[in-house]
Amino acid sequence: MAIILKNANILTEEGNLKQVDMKIDEGKIIQIAEKIDEEAEQFDIQGKFVSAGFIDLHVHLREPGGEHKETIATGTLAAAKGGFTTVAAMPNTMPVPDSVERMENLQKRINETANVRVLPYASITIGQKGKELTDFEGLKKAGAFAFTDDGVGVQSAGMMYEAMKLAAKNGYSIVAHCEDNSLVYGGYVHDGEFAKKNRLKGIPSVSESVHIARDVLLAEASGCHYHVCHISTKESVRVVRDAKRAGINVTCEVSPHHLLLCDEDMKAIDSNYKMNPPLRSKEDRDALIEGLLDGTIDFIATDHAPHTAEEKSKGIELAPFGIVGLETAFPLLYTNFVEKNVCSLKQLIEWLTIKPSKIFKLNLGQLKEGAIADLTVIDLHHEEEINPETFVSKGKNTPFSGWKCKGWPVLTIAGGQIVWKKGEGQS
Repeated sequence: MAIILKNANILTEEGNLKQVDMKIDEGKIIQIAEKIDEEAEQFDIQGKFVSAGFIDLHVHLREPGGEHKETIATGTLAAAKGGFTTVAAMPNTMPVPDSVERMENLQKRINETANVRVLPYASITIGQKGKELTDFEGLKKAGAFAFTDDGVGVQSAGMMYEAMKLAAKNGYSIVAHCEDNSLVYGGYVHDGEFAKKNRLKGIPSVSESVHIARDVLLAEASGCHYHVCHISTKESVRVVRDAKRAGINVTCEVSPHHLLLCDEDMKAIDSNYKMNPPLRSKEDRDALIEGLLDGTIDFIATDHAPHTAEEKSKGIELAPFGIVGLETAFPLLYTNFVEKNVCSLKQLIEWLTIKPSKIFKLNLGQLKEGAIADLTVIDLHHEEEINPETFVSKGKNTPFSGWKCKGWPVLTIAGGQIVWKKGEGQS
């Protein structure tokens, strides 16, 4: 049945807001006009902002094997609540989707339980152990979106080079968690002032940047598309900027927490501030913002990483790395970037929609007639505090509890179907 969104504010090409009506039918945006008067189910948006559905190419849904932390169902409901209509699920699950059979099983779970579109990654190496390449061609045919060993870095340059050559030959993307294990030194926070002050083991920035420097040269030699996950240091930004100037096919993403926080913001030894890569220095954070604004960093991805309260209560040394991000990403970025004139609303929307879609050739993230009806309706003016107890994700692990934000999604439509509506059975 057709749906008409009445009195919706959308962005023009110039970045201004324009009020329109929108007709959705058979999973597509059929019409965008000043006024549409037809027989259909109508939703009066009352001037709220409508964007193309957000795309997050870095989430951890934990299923299979980690269902006590998150499931495909709960993770994709959290995505819908946060305005995301497409997410890409990382392969550090149990078992790892490293064979055709396991990828087919994962696809079956997705088809049965996902609330929004899920693009599953396959691992680069069997078991993510860095020893033997997976069957790229078979996994791609079984539905793999791209290839990554996210959660661990591929330690062998030779193994990464072989993966890149295979990917280049077939037109696949290699997506990398960049971390040289020999430079981590057992650390669990950034090797900076907070670590020194509290006598904690720090992770040096060079553990990330040295892997990126290695990999961009391998990408140049192989000709593959190479994408860097959750970039976090000023040196990493510099390496990617230089690689792009050299014409190497490298792209990268940044997570909201690395844009909004640095190690100086850690007022206490709290495992909800523990993630990998860790919160770096203020200089690093400033470099990330600069890199995002100048196009060195291509888009934003949450690295949504749910854990149980029990796991996170083990103390900062023993607790697992990671925080949740799907339900808070847009309000946090809108309030702290758009409202404070760091960037425009148009820029923020592009980093969450058009840019990831274009880089990975998804044909999504567009708000125009004929496009897939993935839409997010947002109240840009309503302000409320972030409260983990209202999360629909199983994970409540966030350092942003109590932050006051504007820009909360109130209605999410994926493929023409309403997948989340504020006040209907969910917080």
